[in-house]
Amino acid sequence: MQFLLAFVVVGPLIGAVAALLPAPPGLKGRSPDQAVLRHGVTVAGVVLLATLVLAAGFDHDHPSKMQATSDISWIPALDVRIHLGIDGISLPLLVLTALLTFLCALYSYFKLPEGPSPKAFVALILVLESGTLATFAVLDLILFFLAFEMVLIPMYFLIARWGGAQRQAAAWKFILYTLLGSVVMLLGLLLIGLKSGTFDMVALATDNGRGLTSSVQVTAVLAIGIGLAVKTPMWPLHSWLPDAHTAAPTVGSVLLAGVLLKMGTYGFVRILLPVAPDGMHTFAPYLAAFAVAGIVYGSLACLALARPGAKGDLKRLIAYSSVGHMGFVLLGIASMTPTGVNGALFANIAHGLITGLLFFLVGAVKDRYGTADLDTLAGATGAALYGRAPRLGGLLAFAAVASLGLPGLAGFWGEMLALFGAFDPAAGLSRPAFLTFMSIAAFGTLLTAAYLLIVVRRVCMGAHRDEPRQIADVQSYEFAAWTPLAALTVLAGLWPAVLLGLTDPAVQKLLAGGKS
Repeated sequence: MQFLLAFVVVGPLIGAVAALLPAPPGLKGRSPDQAVLRHGVTVAGVVLLATLVLAAGFDHDHPSKMQATSDISWIPALDVRIHLGIDGISLPLLVLTALLTFLCALYSYFKLPEGPSPKAFVALILVLESGTLATFAVLDLILFFLAFEMVLIPMYFLIARWGGAQRQAAAWKFILYTLLGSVVMLLGLLLIGLKSGTFDMVALATDNGRGLTSSVQVTAVLAIGIGLAVKTPMWPLHSWLPDAHTAAPTVGSVLLAGVLLKMGTYGFVRILLPVAPDGMHTFAPYLAAFAVAGIVYGSLACLALARPGAKGDLKRLIAYSSVGHMGFVLLGIASMTPTGVNGALFANIAHGLITGLLFFLVGAVKDRYGTADLDTLAGATGAALYGRAPRLGGLLAFAAVASLGLPGLAGFWGEMLALFGAFDPAAGLSRPAFLTFMSIAAFGTLLTAAYLLIVVRRVCMGAHRDEPRQIADVQSYEFAAWTPLAALTVLAGLWPAVLLGLTDPAVQKLLAGGKS
């Protein structure tokens, strides 16, 4: 198991190096470009398979225990170790990352975005996967920071070289925001490591802040929290996200929304909650306030983009919806209760599945119509997807109602548990304040439903005043890339115990200071 986890983390990196080498004779297929794209699908597929084997071999009776661990000294002078391991919190994120990367590689094999060399594209996707998987698997603060930073460069180039209009500005904004946040985060990580005498995340979580004074904890939470909040993205540190999503190629948007945003919230749960509980306790009300502000702001921004005459971009609208959805994740974390944190982790996975599917679908609509502008799509006769491409229209409507939290689909449970967590927050937190936050967040769910139903009406239900222009419905490769996301959205909605059974024991142990 420990070698399997090491392979899952390092495998994509080896695959990225191999992608840059010339294809061996006999494996080139019709062209070298096709060969390297096939290589990307193969490597991502093997990593997904290894992750599924890892999940199958995981001891589901003890999900709070760190499993598949390896611990090797790396920099003895600083006591930095190559320490890997997974528990019920990190395993679902590992599987989600491997799945989305494989689906993006498969989609790109048939629909490569316009840009420079396919070799570089495949290599960047695999480096991105390796960095994300490492973030969820490492148990050393310095390694966490390095993995956290490793994803920035590939995502920058994916936006800057394979993106759409204004891609350079969007890529620069993305990397400047996230790098500035990361510098502050590094200072907080170093403060914890130097004051406690170790960078080991398991040892720090077991100590539960007892080796750190309250002032150190408050300072560390502020510094690390800013870095994580930028990546999450938390309002008002979110302004890089809509530009990055609008400019990014379809698979770039899927990976950015599906897995990169989860790195920030994962850091809150894995590092700040167990390592600096007093500091989190101090900042929890402020975190909850920013979270609900993000929920309402994201929804109002989407409503503004969805109204007729606003020239709203559909990709930009879905990007703003992520600000709102991640607000629910942060609200659950801010409650500091098992219910709220489990809701946050569930909402993380649900958002990855649903918003990943939404970006795939919006990319397909843009490819067919040549635009993602809502006013153009819903022009005189409307895009009328139900009539012109019924499967595409049906899938878009399905993803929209899943995103608004319809009971029976994955989006429902995370938001509901986050609200329950806010209804009865951890001891010492102001219950009236959190009841207020819960009420505002619940109002945000109504706004979410409003803008998503407006989008479905305008894009899918246009009236036919003349003979509609037929467009291609869902192609076989699109069906292959999207079906797993739709199926898992239904499975997680109908059988939430699959996820909650993994996360709950691990969360209970984390909040209890390392005691099961």
